[in-house]
Amino acid sequence: MSPAGSLAWMARHELRLAWRDIVAMSTGGRKTRGVVLVVFLLAFAAGLHWLANVLITPWIGAGIVLDKPTLVLITGSGLFFWTVMLSQTMESVTRAYYARSDLDLVLSSPVSTRKLFAVRTTAVALTSMLLACLLASPLIDVLAFRDGPHWLAAYLVLAALAALATALSVLMTIGLFRTAGPKRTRLIAQIIAGIVGAGFIIGIQAVAILSIGNMDRFSVLHSPELIAAAPSAQSLLWLPARAVTGDPLAVLVISVLGFGALALVVQRTSGSFARYAIAAAGVSQAQVQQRPAKPFRKASQRQALRLKEWRLLRRDPWLLSQTLMQILYLLPPALLLWVSYGQSAGASVVVIPVVVMAAGQLAGGLAWLAISGEDAHDLVVTAPIKPRAVLIAKIEAVLGVIAVVFGPILLLIALGSLQLAAITGAFVAISAGSATAIQLWFRVPMRRAMFRRRQVASRAATISEALSSIMWAGTAVLAASELWLASIPAAFAALTLLIAWALSPKGKRV
Repeated sequence: MSPAGSLAWMARHELRLAWRDIVAMSTGGRKTRGVVLVVFLLAFAAGLHWLANVLITPWIGAGIVLDKPTLVLITGSGLFFWTVMLSQTMESVTRAYYARSDLDLVLSSPVSTRKLFAVRTTAVALTSMLLACLLASPLIDVLAFRDGPHWLAAYLVLAALAALATALSVLMTIGLFRTAGPKRTRLIAQIIAGIVGAGFIIGIQAVAILSIGNMDRFSVLHSPELIAAAPSAQSLLWLPARAVTGDPLAVLVISVLGFGALALVVQRTSGSFARYAIAAAGVSQAQVQQRPAKPFRKASQRQALRLKEWRLLRRDPWLLSQTLMQILYLLPPALLLWVSYGQSAGASVVVIPVVVMAAGQLAGGLAWLAISGEDAHDLVVTAPIKPRAVLIAKIEAVLGVIAVVFGPILLLIALGSLQLAAITGAFVAISAGSATAIQLWFRVPMRRAMFRRRQVASRAATISEALSSIMWAGTAVLAASELWLASIPAAFAALTLLIAWALSPKGKRV
């Protein structure tokens, strides 16, 4: 039995907390949900392995040779994985300073803060490793089964890259504390995390649009121009790609770099954890400087309520990183529309389903924050305002944000075709309205800090929201093509909403 306060004891404590968090987010405290989730995940994993086998079979059949095209493809795909890992670890490291409710208790105890920081940083790295390995497991497993076990080295490479991403995230977060201060670090870190997570894939898609005329990022990785401009196959740039394929020396080098960087960063920065955590905890308690009073503007109740919701959405500390990537992913469709303006309506048809689906997903997240994520629920309920007026104002606030975000894209579509712009605008409104209605039917008052766990409140709401966004996107693209088949996904979308309403505890009373 390890003594209290030792590294092993703290590691077990963190693993126990992480396991409870995973179980709570997955099952919501219900054992039947856990069984259903396990069965679903197994079936989903089997389907992904089947799909990976279908995609990789032609490549394996032609014979995998480590030439420049193969090295470019592996390196580009791996860089995409690594940027996602870096985004995730940066958000997790930032949360370690700001969002852990037990920090006051731990920092006031005789436990070594150096050990605490080492354990929690390692936990962030392990989480990133597991997520990356799970996402890549279908491809790696199929390659190992079909082409040889040397491909299993990719798991060790992913673990080393996750450790490197965690080390860089710690350095960037501490650098922000020193340069920007604890008050601005959280906001800047969330912006950087969102840009890093979406930056590489957006950049690849931008290159594909400008050079090829479509948004297929893999066409760039296969382009003769990129392959010709890449270094020779003997360059050190391809060391991670060679490590993925099982080269022993490359695996050793990448492992030493990744795990060594994490160990060195933890050893050199763990002493500052308590200082920065205390500074972060004091941000919310800092005195607000008095500003000159603005002249009072007379407004109706709904106008005041809408303004209140917009201010809360703007001030939400973690909303930016969780919605910024959704907004950033709209940049490639906008660029495609800009480049193809005046040429044909084909680009608009490609963009329409992406825009409609994004509208539904973004509206769902914002609607949860506005409708269910109310920190002052008791105050709102007891206010001398009709509940219906409050709900209408919240819905208007959400749809107002959607209009601001998607308005420029609709304008670009309108420059090419007013008809397509009208169709897209209609289905953006329908998709956003459907997601908002689902969140309204399944609303359960929760604190905004629980945004990451909003799917726990109801799996039915989460699944219905995703299905309705997909179905409305399919309906929009078929309607834009003037096909009668648009009625089929529209019927499925309406059926999804009807089932969601029937399953909702509050839908019949709204």
